[in-house]
Amino acid sequence: MNDARTPLSAGLYLAATPIGAARDITLRALDLLRDADIVAAEDTRSARKLMDIHGVPLNGRRLVACHDHSGEGVITGLVEAIAGGASVVYVSEAGTPLVSDPGFTLARAAIARGLPVTAAPGPSALLAALAVAGLPADRFLFAGFLPSAETARRAAIAELAAVPATLVLYESPKRIHGLLTDLADILGEREAALCRELTKRFEEVLRGTLGQLAAGLRDDVRGEIVVVIGRGSPREVTEEDIRARLAEAMHSMRLKDAATAVAGALGLPRQRVYQLALGMKED
Repeated sequence: MNDARTPLSAGLYLAATPIGAARDITLRALDLLRDADIVAAEDTRSARKLMDIHGVPLNGRRLVACHDHSGEGVITGLVEAIAGGASVVYVSEAGTPLVSDPGFTLARAAIARGLPVTAAPGPSALLAALAVAGLPADRFLFAGFLPSAETARRAAIAELAAVPATLVLYESPKRIHGLLTDLADILGEREAALCRELTKRFEEVLRGTLGQLAAGLRDDVRGEIVVVIGRGSPREVTEEDIRARLAEAMHSMRLKDAATAVAGALGLPRQRVYQLALGMKED
């Protein structure tokens, strides 16, 4: 690659980086890494390694760590540099900045100052999983990582139950068994796909119902995981259905949380289910 830099206009450039295979990076992202005045990165070691692989030298330019735990001084410094005429390229450790990755605070700060913010699209675990899952992608909801605590996670799943779209979630290997169990309990036997280590050497896509995935997943699963869940089928819900689901939920959840979970799972107004739960408690 030619080491000569081409001046970029002042602004913040959000560049996607590979989620596995280093060659998945776009030519434009390489140009930005080569030509920007400042390289800001979630992980400077990963950024430096990626640049070394593709022969992109720093040539004395600043490489700045910028992540969720960076102080306000880092954000302020980068924004001031842009305001002063510098071009800044920001890269996540892997994937697209802001999609369950850092960069939001920096982008918001630049926008608040009226500075240009440009996206250089490319690799994304979200889109890669949708491509291989075999589920409808005409309408989808990306919910990122759900809460790690079981009660909060089950409540979040219940809120997603009535969404008329394919659902996409991220999860860690340590919590994937709990997530799949809760998904099967609350959403039922929907079609789903578990996508692991996408674009990497040990890429794996498991397809089946949520219950099948929960039962068949081995204990020592590793790697980055994306779960894609098909949309539910609308059905007629009787009061007996609601009471049965409430009775089950109220064994392990507070009344308010149980009502929220059941309302979400059945696609019903929460107030209606809550009133029914109150009546059951009084009885």
